[in-house]
Amino acid sequence: MATQQFDNELTIMRTANTEVIAPVIEGLSSSSIVLSTLNSKYIHSSLGLRYLYANLKDLQPNCEVKEFVIHTRPLDIVEQILAANPTIVGFGVYIWNIIETTNVVSLLKVIAPQVKIVLGGPEVSYESESQPIVQTADYVLTGEADISFYDLCRDILSDNAPTTKIMKSKPVDLKDLAMPYQYYSDEDLKNRLLYVEASRGCPFKCEFCLSSLDTKSNPYELTVFYSRWKPCINVGRVTLSLLTEPLT
Repeated sequence: MATQQFDNELTIMRTANTEVIAPVIEGLSSSSIVLSTLNSKYIHSSLGLRYLYANLKDLQPNCEVKEFVIHTRPLDIVEQILAANPTIVGFGVYIWNIIETTNVVSLLKVIAPQVKIVLGGPEVSYESESQPIVQTADYVLTGEADISFYDLCRDILSDNAPTTKIMKSKPVDLKDLAMPYQYYSDEDLKNRLLYVEASRGCPFKCEFCLSSLDTKSNPYELTVFYSRWKPCINVGRVTLSLLTEPLT
């Protein structure tokens, strides 16, 4: 049986952003920031990266999201990231991609040591100091980084980079976050799993799971939540996965 072939890379270009709150930073390129992760398969899509992108405010026009799969050669990933000529590259690190992402980060720092690498995600939020990928990167944001990633990017791009390497993100109020569902592309809607976050924090405390270390569980207000992701299902048949923990 013939199988349909898809590109390993998906790039999300910017959409309209009407609110500019912070002062404009001079000298930014069109892709000063690249957000990236390595999905286990093409069919998966990264909700965490889309949350970061959705909350970049005035920096959003200067950001691209580039998703890859773990089977792609590290050199190919690094080449495609550097083609955007970024100042900052943020990686989402998870249990399924930490080995491959470590290889990518190590190679990226060898080829382009001037690029600032920021790590986030569950796999680097605990016991961070001892991990090789953390030792190679420039910054690590633990916890919910929706807002702290924006703040860090502004500091770096304003030549006011912090000296602290591992920074704990402050708790976020879900009401203050921009939701990311409008950044699912037509290709996502047709061919990929769409992830929907109904709440943050898991009410169950399974000992084998990292989520058990987070003691809170905050649901979204149901009416607002439904109104934001409902347009995704208006396009036709869509496969949704409900999440109960943050992916940033």
